Amino acid sequence: MNAHARPEAAPVLRRDDRDGIATLTLNRPQSRNPLSEAMLAALAESFTTIAADRSVKAVVLAAEGPVFCAGHDLKEMSAHRTDPDRGRAYFTEILGRCSGVMQAITALPQPVIAAVEGTATAAGCQLVASCDLAVAGDAARFCTPGVHIGLFCSTPMVALTRNLSAKHAMEMLLLGEMVPADEAARIGLVNRVVAAGSALAEAKRLAGVIASKSSATIRIGKRAFYEQREMGLAAAYDHASAVMVENMLARDAEEGIGAFVEKRAPVWEG
Repeated sequence: MNAHARPEAAPVLRRDDRDGIATLTLNRPQSRNPLSEAMLAALAESFTTIAADRSVKAVVLAAEGPVFCAGHDLKEMSAHRTDPDRGRAYFTEILGRCSGVMQAITALPQPVIAAVEGTATAAGCQLVASCDLAVAGDAARFCTPGVHIGLFCSTPMVALTRNLSAKHAMEMLLLGEMVPADEAARIGLVNRVVAAGSALAEAKRLAGVIASKSSATIRIGKRAFYEQREMGLAAAYDHASAVMVENMLARDAEEGIGAFVEKRAPVWEG
């Protein structure tokens, strides 16, 4: 190797697997972990790989540095304003890719838990809202600040309105103000708040609890949760009932109910 050759750049996204939990860590702290082209590609690839990996029971999404995620890479996007179409094609493509990543989290068979320290703004806040669960350190803050720069956070709005009440979502979108961790928990953006620096440990603890359950049951339940949420009341009950019938016929349900009746620990097949 040439002595003057530069070392390979650190991966934009790190993955660490342990005890059935895949931890994905956004790894561009020097630029505030933006959802750049490279980051979106790495997330998309990781979710595709994890979806097919039956050894993974839960996913934790964390970040290096004092900022969880600052949202889109605005410098990268602004560079395309000199394109012949003023960036229209590029903006359409990159926003579509970002929306695809958010939907991949929902579609992933395994639950995804965000472990948030520092700030999560714009599409970074969208990323947190798209996860199934979220834990925040007590110094964490959340914001959809697009209104300050003439760019309403319309795509983050989709995830926010599926987590928060309409008025709380609109307040974040219209004011663009920082929301502290305790307020984020009160309005439903995160599940719980822990001491600063402890979010990752708590997220992994929750992931461990999930990993101890039947992975087949978790897959069935997560999918049904998001499917019924988009339905009317009667259709949702019909769909949930049909899902539960199929779940009752599954081997893990038979094992789990039998173990409960026999007062023993279940042995899951997944």
